[in-house]
Amino acid sequence: MTIDRRAFMAALSAMGAGALVPTAFAQSGGKPSGDPVRIGGTLALTGPLASTGLVHKLTGEIYVDNLNKRGGLLGRPVEWVLKDDQSKPDVARTLYEQLITSDKVDLLIGPYATGNILSAMGVAQRYKKMLVHHTFGIPKLAKYEWQFPAWSLGPNPDITTPELVFDMMAQSQHPPKRIAIVTSKFPSVHFVSMGAREVAKQKGLEEVLFLEWDFGNRDYAPIAGRIKEADPDFLFVGCLGLEGAQLLDALKKIDYRPRNHFHLYPAPGPMVKSPDADGALAITIFESHSPFTDNPVAAEFVEQFRERATKANLPETSVETQAAASFSAWQIIEAAVAANKSLEDEKLATWLRANTVDSIQGKLRFNEQGNFGDNLGRVKQVQNGQWLTVWPKDWAAPGATLKTS
Repeated sequence: MTIDRRAFMAALSAMGAGALVPTAFAQSGGKPSGDPVRIGGTLALTGPLASTGLVHKLTGEIYVDNLNKRGGLLGRPVEWVLKDDQSKPDVARTLYEQLITSDKVDLLIGPYATGNILSAMGVAQRYKKMLVHHTFGIPKLAKYEWQFPAWSLGPNPDITTPELVFDMMAQSQHPPKRIAIVTSKFPSVHFVSMGAREVAKQKGLEEVLFLEWDFGNRDYAPIAGRIKEADPDFLFVGCLGLEGAQLLDALKKIDYRPRNHFHLYPAPGPMVKSPDADGALAITIFESHSPFTDNPVAAEFVEQFRERATKANLPETSVETQAAASFSAWQIIEAAVAANKSLEDEKLATWLRANTVDSIQGKLRFNEQGNFGDNLGRVKQVQNGQWLTVWPKDWAAPGATLKTS
């Protein structure tokens, strides 16, 4: 299921400027006091996932700063206890143990990326702690009842994501007939890419190439050579972080430019800044343009993120999927605490499974496989050095249309 833009806008209009209360940015009430509410988590601040982990770090800092200006949680200031998991699931596992047993945090959030989240999930389950996380990509592996995803992939992204992409391309000016699927073996990416093979087959597309590489690979020359040889109408790249940009660079070195290419979960900044990425497609849940920014909370966050990202010299200063998923995770925590006036993990988890949370990407529910709800995915494209949503059409940026060749 995808969210209809008209329904989304109608809901915003009905709820007014305070639509996402208690998550509006305006200061409301006295200064928080007492012992801080400690929310602990890790992010990939170093290692191969760091380019995206830093986006989540900046988002969390913005959210916590504004949350404390609004009075914190339960009238108490909020402290984010953040550790670097180095992009390694085993390190994440150890650090979440520390956060619970040594740091005595009240609540948990994060980390970034499916492998690390799965490690954190096991620790949370062992200690009966709720875990709200932003970017878990394999819903069927999320078996713990007290974990909650902020990325609205839906319960079957291995089917719904490639269907969204292939259906869009089928209605374009240049519908593909011959496709190549190349993919990292990173768990969530590989999961969706394998689904893409099946969906493509069902839609009658000819698979002219399928290749895999180990996550952390740095040599894309052999893969680029095979892609050029196959010369597909459409290239589906199962990538994470910098992998997509690195593959495009390898293709450039052999004088080959894919006609139409989709990159599953690219690091947004490096991809959009690449001189070879114009026309690149990717999945999204939020972009820094209307109709997303018609939401006043989202519009304020977009401005604050742009300002801070510029000061931090991040390669991309616009809010998109990663920042939006991270922001939504904090919204989930705040909404649950505010509704229950409690920090008790079981009470918060029970409430979330039975209720919905308004977020900047849409209304989130947690009652299907893996506690996922609706698939709120859209497709964006790099056009003239910026990411613009192009599909479905009623979510497209003003004046933007899908470009194919």
